[in-house]
Amino acid sequence: MLRIGMGYDVHKLVEDRKLILGGVEIEHTLGLLGHSDADVLVHAIMDALLGAIAGGDIGKHFPDTDPQYKGISSIKLLEHVKGILDREGAVVHNIDATIIAQKPKMAPHIMAMRENIAAALNIEVNQINVKATTEEGLGFTGTQQGISSQAIVLLDKK
Repeated sequence: MLRIGMGYDVHKLVEDRKLILGGVEIEHTLGLLGHSDADVLVHAIMDALLGAIAGGDIGKHFPDTDPQYKGISSIKLLEHVKGILDREGAVVHNIDATIIAQKPKMAPHIMAMRENIAAALNIEVNQINVKATTEEGLGFTGTQQGISSQAIVLLDKK
């Protein structure tokens, strides 16, 4: 049975944190604040995948009150979600995701992001699309207070 899932995540930009998106460390003066590495792209994808199997969300599986997830790579968490998908008999068809950020430019990093996500899910790079947009200086992303991401997935579940 084909199933669709949608995910959304947002984190605040702060000083003295690394900016990690799609498992790629991006040179920037600010980074995302969160319990894990705060990778909003991977978080949105995980929520979309879990949503497609009616499996809750990342807060259910990786609570920010659990010290074992402090500073953890979101790619590692995505690998765990892959295990959940496997147990549920779910096969990913494709993922389409958008990063919403005023700065920095994402284009130079998108292929590496796609490769990291594909490796974590054991799927082909051509099954993943990542794009980025600004909000023309509007809203919290436009004023560089934070970065958000949205993702939608299609999978087949037995």
